[in-house]
Amino acid sequence: MLCAENLVKEYPSGSGRLRVLKGVSLEIREGEIVAIVGPSGAGKSTLLHLLGFLDRPTSGDVRFRDEALSSLDPGGQARLRNRSFGFLFQMYHLQPELTALENALMPLLIRHGVLSWATARRQARRRVRELLETLGLGERLEHRPHQLSGGERQRVALARALAGDPDVVFCDEPTGNLDAATSREIQILLRDLSQRTRKTFVIVTHDERVAAIAARRLRLVDGLLDSAKA
Repeated sequence: MLCAENLVKEYPSGSGRLRVLKGVSLEIREGEIVAIVGPSGAGKSTLLHLLGFLDRPTSGDVRFRDEALSSLDPGGQARLRNRSFGFLFQMYHLQPELTALENALMPLLIRHGVLSWATARRQARRRVRELLETLGLGERLEHRPHQLSGGERQRVALARALAGDPDVVFCDEPTGNLDAATSREIQILLRDLSQRTRKTFVIVTHDERVAAIAARRLRLVDGLLDSAKA
């Protein structure tokens, strides 16, 4: 379903180049939970950004089904992300002026555009409302982010990630900003959602408890996959 081929990623560093990924290849199967673990600075988030078509590698390529990252211009990347991928980040990235419902609707508004939103709006609102209710936020639909707890904000962000019915949900340290009890709630929620929806989840985490919900773990060390410890 998702394939990385010899990914290398470098960034300018002083007078030279910093190589963060040093030739990473992997395959992710449909419907599985994959955890990418490893120490801070190993390149986990960089790898997730490449797999999610958020950035381009210095060399190598990423393929999702029949589409290669290298074959898409920025507009094509954006359309594929909106159609096929959902993203859940550590810091939520909610719009402070929008309600929980409005934040979760954003991917669908972007997908349909302003001109066709009038006809798509009712169905989109119904879908997102049901998602938020399923996630335990039925009484928080009109609350803004500052009125929500950390766990509630992450549930809104999860609803946003799922709103467009993506094939893959990418999670970058999804519990890193939560206390232990709330972190456990999100872990259980991700596991249950994967089992119920059969969607693919790719989770970057340094927390072995979060990684434990995955069917498969890939360990990234110093920019390389450590097959002996995967």
